[in-house]
Amino acid sequence: MKNLLFPLVPLLLGASVAPAQHAAPAAWTDHTRALPDKLRRVPVGLTLWHSPNPNYPEADPAQPGKYVWKHRTMVRNEVGEALQVVECGSFIWYSAAGWQANMVETPAEFAELFECPQGRLRRGVTYTFAKNYRYGDGAKSLYGGDALWYILAKDSAGKLYKGFGLIETEATVQPAGK
Repeated sequence: MKNLLFPLVPLLLGASVAPAQHAAPAAWTDHTRALPDKLRRVPVGLTLWHSPNPNYPEADPAQPGKYVWKHRTMVRNEVGEALQVVECGSFIWYSAAGWQANMVETPAEFAELFECPQGRLRRGVTYTFAKNYRYGDGAKSLYGGDALWYILAKDSAGKLYKGFGLIETEATVQPAGK
């Protein structure tokens, strides 16, 4: 009986009860598995990679006091026919919480960023996001973390394929020439 009354105590005392806050769904619910939920159980059909990797910050000459992590991201269709991009995005890992949803690009945004007409990935052709840069505002923005970029694309029968690639973004500015 005591357990049944406990939730009613605030109401009986006239206290207001705030509504529960609804959190965004977690991107990575099974911590015994390496990939975020969205990428599990989807066959690999794309190769995705970043260069340079690991990636180090540089002082941004155009904006004194700011930093830039300069890298490019490439993707190539490895399965039979042309694939239509469904989604492009990334997850980030910068704390003990693990993978967190970061960003999602539409097929049209992907087509523009990767210079891929209509977001159709032809087999064996490499498409490049040449200036996939991360920017930081001052020394406090110099933190490391990993980003897991992914692309989901489907074939003409509607079968979904994935490609994913990890980029290590480091916090340490490297001396010139390294």
